Amino acid sequence: MPDNYHRLIQLAEEVFAFRNDPEQLNVNEEVIERLHRIHPSTLMEQRDKDGPVAWVLIIPTTIELMNRFLEKRISERQLFNFTNENVVYEAIYLCSALVLEEYQRKGITTDLLLKAIANIRESHPIRALFVWPFTKPGEAAADKIAGLTHLPLYKR
Repeated sequence: MPDNYHRLIQLAEEVFAFRNDPEQLNVNEEVIERLHRIHPSTLMEQRDKDGPVAWVLIIPTTIELMNRFLEKRISERQLFNFTNENVVYEAIYLCSALVLEEYQRKGITTDLLLKAIANIRESHPIRALFVWPFTKPGEAAADKIAGLTHLPLYKR
């Protein structure tokens, strides 16, 4: 049986099919390094003794870029590329959340997202969340996070 890390990678490929979609962000080491420069809480994970069991990825950005993305004038990849480092972020893109099946429905996604958003809000005046939902559970999670953070949620 593959380890947790490889199982999460496989799950990402199944859910998002990102390798076949030039619109989507393909997360690699270079992207991870830049995400950490944007903000250390852009990538969060929960682990057990066998490695990661859940990952969440969010991208803080500007309202202008959020609107361009929602209007389909830029892709997810362009949203990431156009988001500058060391600026004031006003919106957070709820990019992805992956949880191994045996850990689902335990509140892990909610906990990780709330912590990441709170960390970013400590130094940025976040006014909105936005999402490009790929699954009904993903859309439901985004709705829940918006309610818990008292932030409006915009959907592509």
